[in-house]
Amino acid sequence: MALLKVNFIKSSLTLYDEMISNGISLVYFGEFNHQVTKMFTSMSESEMERNSEQRMTRRRVYHTMIETLQNLNKHSDELSDKGNVGRGLFFIGKKDKVYYIITTNRIKKAKIPSLRAAIEVVSHSSRAELNQMYKDQLKEGEISKKGGAGLGLIDIARKTKQNIDYEFLPLDDEYYYFIFKVEIDTEKV
Repeated sequence: MALLKVNFIKSSLTLYDEMISNGISLVYFGEFNHQVTKMFTSMSESEMERNSEQRMTRRRVYHTMIETLQNLNKHSDELSDKGNVGRGLFFIGKKDKVYYIITTNRIKKAKIPSLRAAIEVVSHSSRAELNQMYKDQLKEGEISKKGGAGLGLIDIARKTKQNIDYEFLPLDDEYYYFIFKVEIDTEKV
């Protein structure tokens, strides 16, 4: 029993050191409902204020967090025991002058082609093209069964001014882990 306790403590300290060295300030695994989103944004806002971040940086990080957490809630194919609330993993951190937000959730293999195509389009569009896509989607976009209007990815790309990093890792024959990372450079605000 003592060896198990020592190994657990060593693993915990290793994880802690890894988080500190990568600037990770918040990690959460579980369901993503409105209350969880509100709690994370409040905690992150408080930390950015304590660190005297520029107002525009705080707004971009806040808005990007909201969008990524809403996407995780609406589009995760791993639902909580309560039904239609998405589950997944969320990280936020800051290294050097860059905030980063990472989400991970399960999605069905069949969703990958359309999601990949959507991310590639917004990642490789100019600022003007993104603004036009956003306006077009506001005018013509249809609300999906899960309540989205297709604005999330476009808005994330507009706010972050960076390419979106993503990866699909196979879990089994039907599901993949979707890893989604966005960065907000505090010097490009």
